[in-house]
Amino acid sequence: MHGRRAPSIGIDEMAETHSQLERIQQVLGAKIVETLRPQGDDVMILNRAGLRESFLTLKENPELDFDFLSDITAVDYWQKKEPRFEVVYQILSRARRARLRVRVPVPENDPSVESLTPIWRGANFMEREVWDLFGIRFIDHPDLRRVLLYDEFRGHPLRKDYPVNLTQPRVPERKVEGTFVDERSYNKLMRLKKVLGSKN
Repeated sequence: MHGRRAPSIGIDEMAETHSQLERIQQVLGAKIVETLRPQGDDVMILNRAGLRESFLTLKENPELDFDFLSDITAVDYWQKKEPRFEVVYQILSRARRARLRVRVPVPENDPSVESLTPIWRGANFMEREVWDLFGIRFIDHPDLRRVLLYDEFRGHPLRKDYPVNLTQPRVPERKVEGTFVDERSYNKLMRLKKVLGSKN
C-alpha cells in the first residue's frame, strides 16, 4: 500500500514566496533586521520599535494582506545569545494562502513589546500566556494578568533560569460562585438537562 504523496511546490509558487519577502522588505524597510527561509518557511526578524505599526502595515497593505494572527509564543536563549528573548508571531494571509513567521528580539533588562490587541482581539489570551510563562510584558494590553497560573505564583516557569525546586505559596480554595467557571458549569448543566429531557 503506497502512502499519499505530498503535493510538490511548483516554480511559480517558490518564486511567489521569494517575492513576498522582497515585497515585505520594500514596505517595512529598516524595521526589518533580517529575513530567512529555513526549511522553506518565510521568516522575518523585526525590530520591536514601532511593532504595532509594522503589524498594522502587514495586515492592511493590500499586497500583503496578513489578516489572521494564528499564534504568539516566546523563546528564551538564556546564556546562549543576546538579546535573551524573542517573541514569535505566526500570521497568515488567507486570501493569498501565505504564511509568515515574525521573530522579535527582546532584551532581558526590558522584556516588553507593544500589544497587538488593538489590531487582533485574539491576541489577548495569547499575550497573557506569554506574560504568565515568560514574564514578557505587552504594553497597552487591556488586562495583562496570569491566565494559566494563579496570581500568587512566583516567577515565570518557562524561563530557562527558573529554579526547578522553587516552592510556591499555597493559597486557600477560592469560591467559584459568580465567576466564569461557575457560569460555564451552569451552561453545561442546562445543556445536559435539555438533552436528557429530549430523550424522555
